[in-house]
Amino acid sequence: MTAADPHPFSAVEEPALAVRDERGGLLAVAGRRGYRVPVPVAVYDTSDLSCRVLVHSRFPVHAMAFHPALPLLAVGTGRYDGGYFFEGELLLLHLETSEARSLIEHEIGRQVLELEWVDEHALRILMAPPDDWQDKQARVEGHVAVVHRDNWASVLARSLTGRDLAGPRLPAPRPDGREAARQMLVEVTEAWRVQSADHPADL
Repeated sequence: MTAADPHPFSAVEEPALAVRDERGGLLAVAGRRGYRVPVPVAVYDTSDLSCRVLVHSRFPVHAMAFHPALPLLAVGTGRYDGGYFFEGELLLLHLETSEARSLIEHEIGRQVLELEWVDEHALRILMAPPDDWQDKQARVEGHVAVVHRDNWASVLARSLTGRDLAGPRLPAPRPDGREAARQMLVEVTEAWRVQSADHPADL
């Protein structure tokens, strides 16, 4: 990344979602939504806007959350398959190795809509229903589960079962995060340019 680079986030093309990790000085950005896949997911260092990690998701990204203590990023993805199922993945991205593990055991998975780390051991997951068969509210409601693990860094791929993901039904809005993502990238870029102008020798 240099001060002359007009597109510091070009790896993600059009941003669809952006999340900051204030503790670690990182910024996660997911690329455009829709049926254009694979979807880029990049993690940047906000001190110099360098891309630390770049992976790709098979589905559009709806949620991301940095672990409060470990170098991990949870990524929730998914879409309606066009006829029956809400498919998707819960990815756990290891920021030091760039390894992305798909955690849901079922082959179709679940469309993950929201993610929140309750603490170091518990992840709150909001998911669309598995399908919309005789379910008129499937597009506006979902299921929430809180999954506990002693050490999320060692969680194995395909290790979250249906029992782990079982939870009560509640309203589940599908917000569009594109405008907020674009604004966050503008703010981060401007802050970097100001810092670069004040401390040119650090570049």
